[in-house]
Amino acid sequence: MSLNLERLNWMPSPPLVPEDSAIDVQHLGRMTLGEAALEAEVLALFSAQSGELVTRLKAIPPDAAALAHTLKGSARAIGAFRVAEAALGVEAAMKNNGDIAGAIALLQQTVEEARATIGRMLNRS
Repeated sequence: MSLNLERLNWMPSPPLVPEDSAIDVQHLGRMTLGEAALEAEVLALFSAQSGELVTRLKAIPPDAAALAHTLKGSARAIGAFRVAEAALGVEAAMKNNGDIAGAIALLQQTVEEARATIGRMLNRS
């Protein structure tokens, strides 16, 4: 039996360890197809949404895991991988009766860093 192996064109994956920036601009560029206006729009939306979600999460509502999950997906979409990891930490803390307040504090810190980076990015354009 012979195997017919074809060459696969792999899509690059996001880095496992983010670069120094809170936003992976290469990933963001791929997700927005290099369109500057779309990039600015999704960054502004993420900045507003992430701030609102963290405010809601600080009250540790019953749907905290779902809110963190929403934030995780949005963060991954724009290349805010530190935020995504911190949101995953909130999800895990909720599911495992862990340090929810500590996980939310870390999430708040990463969101603040991402929002500051986004502010600088948007002010350049």
